Amino acid sequence: MATSAASAPVPVAADDPAARYGRPDGGWRLALFKVIFESDTRAGRIFDLVLIWLILISVAVVMLDSFESLQARWGPTFDALEWTFTVVFTVEYIARLACLPRPLRYARSALGLIDLVAVLPTWAALFFPGLHALIDVRLLRMLRLFRILKLAEYVEEYGALGRALMASRRKILVFLSFVLLVVVVMGTILYVVEGPENGFTNVPVSVYWAISTMTTVGYGDITPKTGLGRFIASLMMLIGWGTLAVPTGIVSAEFTALRMARVPTTRTCHACLSEGHEPTARFCKDCGAELPAYARG
Repeated sequence: MATSAASAPVPVAADDPAARYGRPDGGWRLALFKVIFESDTRAGRIFDLVLIWLILISVAVVMLDSFESLQARWGPTFDALEWTFTVVFTVEYIARLACLPRPLRYARSALGLIDLVAVLPTWAALFFPGLHALIDVRLLRMLRLFRILKLAEYVEEYGALGRALMASRRKILVFLSFVLLVVVVMGTILYVVEGPENGFTNVPVSVYWAISTMTTVGYGDITPKTGLGRFIASLMMLIGWGTLAVPTGIVSAEFTALRMARVPTTRTCHACLSEGHEPTARFCKDCGAELPAYARG
């Protein structure tokens, strides 16, 4: 019985990089894995902070490069900085793939694709100069702004937002379907009440008016002229204020549920090598062995 319990597979958290992409057994790959993917270590936190600042600075450089006056004066400096960022992010991408036992799984994941898109435009412009004849060079430059999506890899709150949205996706879809039903019905009613002579030339145009009114945007390009039409428009504006609170409440409830749940760490039991123990845990949740002290610094 004891042998059977000891050989049982160790459960791993679903959002753990080791569970999704594998964990190296040792050597330089394991050391690199701890720095890149385990942010609760000192080296991991320093790595994350450095990458966050590099991403923000690179995005700022792309934005400044879009000003023609600044580009004319500081163009060579912007180009040098851009190549510096591209080389750094390329090395980071290669390092991520090199330290993982299942690199293709990471390369096909959302974060892996974001890493690739962050460096692809610059390398594409270098190896395929003809792209400038097919694609506006400004578009290639603006594609580098996808680097800001890399922030999701290093900031835990982005992950919490993504998990909250995923957990509430069914409720949000039901809510959006209800909103779609309301705007179609109200738009059709306004088409009947106002008619083409007041700008509501067809049902799709009327639905467009209902969407802009219900979302409290109200461009004013189409407005009801009759008393009944204005009364319906007033109701839709009031309904619009109420609809703003519904998705906010749904996502906030999921955020609260996530905050109440305790977030596991990458603490490893030396006896059975299981991970995901809480910072305050003293004993392994799987084998009961005493855990090493949690290093926060």
